[in-house]
Amino acid sequence: MTSSPASPQSRPRIHHRTRTIDGLEIFSREAGPDDAPVVLLLHGFPTSSRMYRDLIPQLAEHRRVLAPDLPGFGSSSLPPRGDDGWGFGQAARVIDRWLEQLGVDRFTVYLMDIGGSIGWRLALARPTQIAGIVVQNAPLYPEDGGDFGLLPTYWHEPTPANRALAQAEALSLENTRAQYEVGVADADIDLLDPDAWQLDQAQLDRPGVADVAMDYLLDISRQVETFAAARAWLRETRPPLLVASGRGDVIFPEASQRAFLDDVPDAEFHALDTGHFALATHVDEIGALIRDFLARRVDAGGSSARTGSPAPAPAEGSAA
Repeated sequence: MTSSPASPQSRPRIHHRTRTIDGLEIFSREAGPDDAPVVLLLHGFPTSSRMYRDLIPQLAEHRRVLAPDLPGFGSSSLPPRGDDGWGFGQAARVIDRWLEQLGVDRFTVYLMDIGGSIGWRLALARPTQIAGIVVQNAPLYPEDGGDFGLLPTYWHEPTPANRALAQAEALSLENTRAQYEVGVADADIDLLDPDAWQLDQAQLDRPGVADVAMDYLLDISRQVETFAAARAWLRETRPPLLVASGRGDVIFPEASQRAFLDDVPDAEFHALDTGHFALATHVDEIGALIRDFLARRVDAGGSSARTGSPAPAPAEGSAA
């Protein structure tokens, strides 16, 4: 039976903690029993673990839910920038050491946007420790990619001038707001909280953040080998995989999310009628999908069936 979320009176409380990793202060939102199976939530760009504030209580009754702010985002420290800047590899190593400090040696990982770029690196570094994967508008199939604005010009010719042009567009309030609004059904627009993009933008506008943010955005173009290795790992191991993505996302559109079925045919696929930040409008739907997925596929040791029956066909979302 699918577990239901706790009542408002009994929902687990979220704890806000900061730990020092390699000289960086890593902030996190955490909830649930310390001895419960772990769910790791990796946030997207340009937000923070705040994007999970309404999802965490839905999962934490029977899970230890961990949601760190990636280096340079939210309340975590700005990382040092060497000659080559900062990137996903360095961020993944920090999160890997953070997990070590917490004593986490097995977990289900939620991948969203740049959190996917970091999560795939964790999976490759800890291949036997991944209990399951939840994908929500995350990258792995750039050939099915969407609209990145001026970033491709910067990727192909990373000059200071192209960086400045890409930064003016990518880090603008208009672009931050668009990531929440584009692809959302007209009937759901009023579900969006303006605080979301305003707080994200306030974080982006802090001194030094733009440089780190643009380093992350440049590193998007340097993931061919990582993505190839992650796809090979998926094909070989076929971990329990749930895809619950906003079909209206123009950055990681439906085709790029449906492509997961090519490498993991028994993955469960749901295309939700929303955009990039799908939790902003569909947190209850995604929370229910995750609870059901964890109960059937992860708690059962990877089996897709409740009682050993044949695996079902990949599930389609109500709007698919």
